[in-house]
Amino acid sequence: MTDTAPITHPSWLTSGDFADADEPLRLFAAWFDDAKRAEPVDPDAMALSTVDGDGLPNVRMVLLKGFDERGFVFYTNQASQKGQELAARAAAGAVFHWKSLKRQVRLRGPVVEVAGAEADAYFATRARLSQIGAWASKQSAPLESRLAFEKSVALATARYAVGTVPRPPFWVGYRIVPLIMEFWQDRPYRLHDRVEFRRTAPDSPWIKTRLYP
Repeated sequence: MTDTAPITHPSWLTSGDFADADEPLRLFAAWFDDAKRAEPVDPDAMALSTVDGDGLPNVRMVLLKGFDERGFVFYTNQASQKGQELAARAAAGAVFHWKSLKRQVRLRGPVVEVAGAEADAYFATRARLSQIGAWASKQSAPLESRLAFEKSVALATARYAVGTVPRPPFWVGYRIVPLIMEFWQDRPYRLHDRVEFRRTAPDSPWIKTRLYP
C-alpha cells in the first residue's frame, strides 16, 4: 500500500493531550505524528467502510492522503466498488489502528468529492508508475488474466511516454467530513480510555464525552 507521495496536514494542527483535548483534529494530528514515528509500515493506513446497494457494509484498507479542518482525504477510481457505493450513499466510516502505540481512532460522516484542482495537485506528486497504473487499472472490474493487466500498463506507458501524465477524469479524491470521532487508548486489564467527540453539522461545535470501555 505504500505510496511515495507525502501526506499533508496544516501547520496549525499541533500536539494535544488526550485527557484535556477539547478539539479532535488537533488530538488526531498529535496521535498521527506519534504513529509516523512508531509504526514501521503505513501509519496512514485506514479501514474505510461504505455500504452497498443491499445495505451490507463493505470494508477495505486505503491510505489517508491529507487532513485538515475540512476532513480526511483519500483517492480512488470513481468506477471502483467504493466509488459506486459512495455515489449511491455519500457517507463513510474509517478506523485507524496503530498497534505499536495501542491506539485507535474511529470517525464517521458524510463524504464529498474534493475539488479537481486539489486532486490534480496530489496526482502530480505520485510516482510516474503509480500515475500510469491509475490509467491502466479498471479498478474492481473482473480481470481475465494478469497478462491482460500488464498489457494495459504497457499501452498506458506508451501513450504517456513523453511529458507529464495527466490525472484520469475518473480518478478522484473523497473527503470524509467527520461528525463523530472516537479516540481509544489501551489500558491494562481492559480498563481502556475512550473519548468521543460529536457535532450535529460540520460548522457546529464539538461535544466531548467519555465512554465506558
